[in-house]
Amino acid sequence: METVAVLGGGKIGEALLGGLVSAGRDPSSLLVVEAVAARAAELTGRYGFAAVDAAEAARRAGVLVVAVKPGDVPAALDEVRDVLAGRDARPAVVSLAAGIPTAAIEARLPERTPVVRVMPNTPMLVGRAMCVLSPGAAAGEAELAAAEELLAAVGRTVRVPESQQDLATALSGSGPAYVFLLAEAMIDAGVALGLPRPVATELVTATVEGAGGLLTTPGSDGREGAAPHPGLLREAVTSPGGTTAAALGALEADGLRAALATAVTAARDRSVALGRQYG
Repeated sequence: METVAVLGGGKIGEALLGGLVSAGRDPSSLLVVEAVAARAAELTGRYGFAAVDAAEAARRAGVLVVAVKPGDVPAALDEVRDVLAGRDARPAVVSLAAGIPTAAIEARLPERTPVVRVMPNTPMLVGRAMCVLSPGAAAGEAELAAAEELLAAVGRTVRVPESQQDLATALSGSGPAYVFLLAEAMIDAGVALGLPRPVATELVTATVEGAGGLLTTPGSDGREGAAPHPGLLREAVTSPGGTTAAALGALEADGLRAALATAVTAARDRSVALGRQYG
């Protein structure tokens, strides 16, 4: 079993390592690099894997995961570059750092280092991530498959060309915030109309969870074996002249679809701009 070393013991790094342990991975095959000693001790005590320095991680890793904040990525890569250069077989480098192109990562690593860029989202913290993968210049099927195997412990994966990463970021990376905003607005509307906040919160959160279940359950829209279509699910709730039809009419009149399209475009454009900072 290849050793997986994670640079960064923050929330995302812990989510991945913890997910791997929960999925049955032997903790002895996992390593974490965490600069804050108290945090490193917390992680090793909770999960049973070892905390090492960056050089040791680079020496032992079969897969090296970069899970530090984007601004800390250059320094993290600089710490492992020389060790990786001295290895006969270089590990796959899987970057979970938002917005940083594979070319920018490759430029700080030895030539021909295989890099896989991943955009996860925050449901990774509860094992329900959507992770979007793109290969760098030296990464092939083996490296993509290795990344997918790791990420399967914390959710789902999809491959896209790197040219589509910014749009994927706008949809799934930022997407949970859109859902949270919608839930927040629904709760506030319920409270404004007279419901106690705890009741409104329970109603909305359970509804969002249930709707997500329908969206991910094959055949839930009445078509056996097919992936559910959100339009068909919406129609199933909407009786002609009923309460849902009235609500949807108000949302359409207020431009909900156009607002969401504008939001996704803004997120994509910002992702593009941020990526340019790294070349």
